Amino acid sequence: MALRAAPGCGRWLARALAAPGAARVPPPPPAAAVASALPLAGRRPLRPAARFASTAGQGPEAEGPQRRVVVVRITSPFAWLRTRFYYLLIRLYFDQEFSIEEFTRGAKQAFSVVSKLLSQRKLDLLDELVSAEVLKVLKEKISLLPDNHRDALAADIDAIMYTTEGDVRIYYDDDGRKFVSILMRFWYLNGANLPDEVPGETKVFQIMFGDESTKEKRHLLTANYEFQREFTEGAKPDWTITRIEHPRLLE
Repeated sequence: MALRAAPGCGRWLARALAAPGAARVPPPPPAAAVASALPLAGRRPLRPAARFASTAGQGPEAEGPQRRVVVVRITSPFAWLRTRFYYLLIRLYFDQEFSIEEFTRGAKQAFSVVSKLLSQRKLDLLDELVSAEVLKVLKEKISLLPDNHRDALAADIDAIMYTTEGDVRIYYDDDGRKFVSILMRFWYLNGANLPDEVPGETKVFQIMFGDESTKEKRHLLTANYEFQREFTEGAKPDWTITRIEHPRLLE
C-alpha cells in the first residue's frame, strides 16, 4: 500500500496483544487510531456451531428493553485439547507470560479498530499492522465494495457479542525463523442496510430490538482475523495481521 501508517501503530497493536493489562486500555480515538483487515485462505473451516438469541431486561428500574445476545458455543473436545496443547508449547518455548485470555482481549480491540478503518477506507493507517501482501489485496477489494457492504465491516467494541480462537499454528520457514499464528473468530452486531440473504446462500441473522414503533434491526455477522508473530531471536515482538475475512462481505 502506498499510504503511510500513523506513527507507533504497530507498537500499539503489540502492546494490546502481548502486555498483561494493556489489552484493557481502550484504543486511541479515530484521529490517532489505526486499523486493518485481511483475507483468509487455505485453512480448514472453523467447526464451532453457535446458537443466538436476544432477550429484554426485566424489572421496574429498566428504562426500555435491555439488549443482550446470548451465544452458546458447541466445540469439539479434540479441538479444545489441541489448542490448549499449543498454548502450553508457546509458554514453554516462546513466551512464558503468554495468556490466551489477555491475547483475546487485545485481539478484540485490534479487530474493532481495524474493521472501522477498513469501513472508512483509511488504508493508510494499516501499513505497520497488516502484512504487505494482505494490504495489496485489500486495496483492490475495498475499492469495489458497495457502500452497505463497506458499512457492515465496522464492529464497535461493545457490539462484539462473542470471540473464540480457531486454528493455532507453530512453524518454521526455510530460513529457520520461528512463527506463531492464532486465528480469531468474532461475532458482532451491525446495523448496515443489508438484504436478508447475501449472495452465496449464506444466512444473515437478524435481531430486532424494541417494540413496533421503535424497533431496530441489527445483523449478526462474523469475521476471521489471523495474528502472526515471529519468535526468532532478535525479531521485533510485534503481532501482525496476516489474514482477514468478512464472509460474503469482503471476498
